[in-house]
Amino acid sequence: MTADTLSLHGKVAIVTGSGRENGIGAGIAVALARNGASVVVNYVSETSKKRAANVAESLRKAGGQAIVVQAAVDTLDGARELVRQTLDGFKTDHIDILVNNAATAFFCPIAEEPNVDQLAKVLNTNILGPFYMVHAVVPHMPRGGRIINISSTNSKRGNAKISSYAASKAALDSLTWSWAEELGRSRGITVNSVAPGPVKTDIYPEGHEAEMMESEVSITRAARRPGTIEDIGDAVLLLVNEKSRWITGQYISVSGGVAY
Repeated sequence: MTADTLSLHGKVAIVTGSGRENGIGAGIAVALARNGASVVVNYVSETSKKRAANVAESLRKAGGQAIVVQAAVDTLDGARELVRQTLDGFKTDHIDILVNNAATAFFCPIAEEPNVDQLAKVLNTNILGPFYMVHAVVPHMPRGGRIINISSTNSKRGNAKISSYAASKAALDSLTWSWAEELGRSRGITVNSVAPGPVKTDIYPEGHEAEMMESEVSITRAARRPGTIEDIGDAVLLLVNEKSRWITGQYISVSGGVAY
């Protein structure tokens, strides 16, 4: 009898927003590459170009193949370009795994004058970005494909300091539930949300990281610490594996047991 494994050999994956070495996207990309997947490292800003190249090199050292693609997922054209470059870069006709990780957040106290541009960026990146990516990927995703939306415990608990971000993640959870039915029955694709608790990455405003993580770190059950990008990467690895074929439409908190 062949031993069960978590091998992703022959699988092609896109992880959006994975171009920063300390980011959740990079942690996920490494976990997939370590188990044999060919992974697209995606970034947007020119300032992240070198960092994205570093992430790709770490994926190759981990045993996978990697290419780097600069594309903004908050437009339909950007999402389609990311998919096109994935197919061309790996010389393939299929994409097996999509991880919608790209996201942004800004302080947005409701009593202060709204920054309309920042609010639009949050909603366009965190909600429309995954929508555009799923639309662009699905025609190339075979049965057994996996879509993972990176949510947040903020989607259930809220966050007074970054309410637009929390609301965007709640919307993403709703899309997960809807897409699981639409894509599962018609195409055999599973769709799940993975919700990290506090993980120190660049998404936290500089200088406010400890303050914004403490309320959740204080109620973790596994250990009193923030999560790591490796914690999130390993959880995603389990869900994209064939063994998780009967898990779909779920909100899975990867937060050390933070309640909501």
